[in-house]
Amino acid sequence: MGGGLDSPLDLKSRYLIGIKIVKRLVTAMVVFLLLLCSITGAGVFAGLRAWQMPGELPRATDIVIPHGGYDSTFQTLVESGAIAPGRFNRFVFRAAIYLTRKDGQIHAAELNFPAHVSMKEALEILRHGHPVQHQLTIPEGLTAYQISALIADAPALDGEMPTIVEGSVLPETYLYLRGTSRADLVKRMQHAMETTLHDVWEKRDRSIELSSEHDLLVLASIVEKETGKAEERPMVARVFLNRLATGMKLQSDPTTIYGLSDGKGALGRPLTHNDMLSNTAWNTYVTSGLPSGPICSPGRQALESVTHPASGKALYFVAMPDGRSVFSETLGEHNRNVSTLRHAH
Repeated sequence: MGGGLDSPLDLKSRYLIGIKIVKRLVTAMVVFLLLLCSITGAGVFAGLRAWQMPGELPRATDIVIPHGGYDSTFQTLVESGAIAPGRFNRFVFRAAIYLTRKDGQIHAAELNFPAHVSMKEALEILRHGHPVQHQLTIPEGLTAYQISALIADAPALDGEMPTIVEGSVLPETYLYLRGTSRADLVKRMQHAMETTLHDVWEKRDRSIELSSEHDLLVLASIVEKETGKAEERPMVARVFLNRLATGMKLQSDPTTIYGLSDGKGALGRPLTHNDMLSNTAWNTYVTSGLPSGPICSPGRQALESVTHPASGKALYFVAMPDGRSVFSETLGEHNRNVSTLRHAH
């Protein structure tokens, strides 16, 4: 009959069917959620593993991190071998930066990354690492020409090479960051010389007969070139100070070489008798007193040897085959020392 009510049996069947459908849906949802959790967990595990595992960078490397976004930083690290390439690693890298953003911004700089650096360690370095410091050593006794060549060839410096006045740079080791201009580094070197020269001059033995800091610089440059032995410099300084006091010519070979080499500091051959007669502004075999300017950049020890020279009346010295210098007060004694030197050769 149409329009009749369902029998109790039909209602029970439908109820049971509904229960089964609900159970199947619940089971499917549980399976789906478990699968989703499993996938998510696997992804999280893989991400953590990629984040913490050592990388393949074979050795400690300085890497220049450019200005730009996170993607450019990631790409730079990939190209340098610090991080493995791939979309997953890129995602992990960006996610880690976002999740740890309270730890600070990453920086554009030249940074050192150790061998086998992990992504986690790399991010720590990007945030808190100190920029790489380069160093340039200016040895004592170099001319402005030689110093200019060192600075021009130094790595990581920028800009044109400025003109250096002879003797204006203090010899020592200087630290600088990548991108420092050559002009700024030279200014630091010159400021160091100005400060040191003034300090040494102020602390000088007031009995020395020099009239200015400039005279100190000139004489110290000659002393610097005359001997490489620190213990001999005060005595060499005394010889030249004695000569200046008595009106004798300094007769210093390095001053003659400087004039003949156009300030390059070396001839590549021994001096000749004709060389000593050359008419240059620095040839102290020809001119009396100090030359008009220094012949190199002297170090602090050479400056101090002039302001605190040894005592004595020596007017001559000659370098012997064993490297030491022999000093004498009279020309006769000096000639005997020179004769000894010649026979030794």
